[in-house]
Amino acid sequence: MQFGVFTVGDVTVDPTNGREPTEHERIKAMVTIALKAEEVGLDVFATGEHHNPPFVPSSPTTMLGFIAARTSRLLLSTSTTLITTNDPVKIAEDYAMLQHLADGRVDLMMGRGNTGPVYPWFGQDIRNGIPLAIENYDLLRRLWREDVVDWSGRFRTPLQSFTSTPRPLDGVPPFVWHGSIRSPEIAEQAAYYGDGFFANHIFWPKEHTQRMVGLYRQRFAHYGHGSPEQAIVGLGGQVFMRRNSQDAVREFRPYFDNAPVYGHGPSLEEFTSQTPLTVGSPQQVIDRTLGFREYVGDYQRQLFLLDHAGLPLKTVLEQLDLLGEEVVPVLRKEFESLRPAHVPAAPTHASLLAAASADAGSPVTGDLAGAGSEAAR
Repeated sequence: MQFGVFTVGDVTVDPTNGREPTEHERIKAMVTIALKAEEVGLDVFATGEHHNPPFVPSSPTTMLGFIAARTSRLLLSTSTTLITTNDPVKIAEDYAMLQHLADGRVDLMMGRGNTGPVYPWFGQDIRNGIPLAIENYDLLRRLWREDVVDWSGRFRTPLQSFTSTPRPLDGVPPFVWHGSIRSPEIAEQAAYYGDGFFANHIFWPKEHTQRMVGLYRQRFAHYGHGSPEQAIVGLGGQVFMRRNSQDAVREFRPYFDNAPVYGHGPSLEEFTSQTPLTVGSPQQVIDRTLGFREYVGDYQRQLFLLDHAGLPLKTVLEQLDLLGEEVVPVLRKEFESLRPAHVPAAPTHASLLAAASADAGSPVTGDLAGAGSEAAR
């Protein structure tokens, strides 16, 4: 199982001292967090994509390329790549280039984002969000899997005898997760292609996440990619830890109360009781995270949000130390001991390449690796 951190890259005032970091400081902090993630033994660093204040990660591949040059093991991903407002041609080329530079340590999460005004900024209409996600991703897959593409659709100009460059590393496109909080259409899309489904799992009660993941698993099997248990699932969540749980609650409360996403609403106590947000000791984080398996089944990737809401970098790095030293080693051991043999591990470039090599004579599809699945349509 893969463990890591994701960031949304918000620039938020620290409510305890009134200081707001500069964009430069925030960008540099995100890089520091990624390097620390590798240092403490985590598997994944993922950055969001935003094009509006108070967020800074407008160019994920630029940041991830810089991080790739300074790391050797960390898998670099996104949380989210905007499939609705980015040109699929540009996504295909940017992430193939990143894949080469990072020696295959790249995957990405497709999503629609949660900022309505971004659509007209990039010449699109938010009312077409779902159709854009479907059409653009279909084109992206073809660009990565066909050397020469002839294509026409509804939302961009046609392509004639077009070749996306560079071609994916070793002929194997990056693995794709489809991220969603509330859209069953995205779970259906992930299932149709045999891709991964990532449930953000922050704002909603467990019953909602259970339904979304259950739908994805059911449809994954319907399309012939394997059993429901073999579907590739990821979860996101937020934690804040101190060795003493009361200290964690006391320290995190002002950040929660002023968070740009969920502040000024339900109390911290209400939110932690009704959603997966965990504020407490490392052991409480372990127990809560292990409990996710009870309602989503065995899954492949767990990402934690640690740097949201104005938390200072020093505090975030302390969180990473606790995560890497006390939490993840226990979670890794426990989840692995519980995972049945027929449930696949999270796909990597190496596993996808091995699956493609074993499937002699068949095109590389980026479908589920190592689970005996059929090629994705």
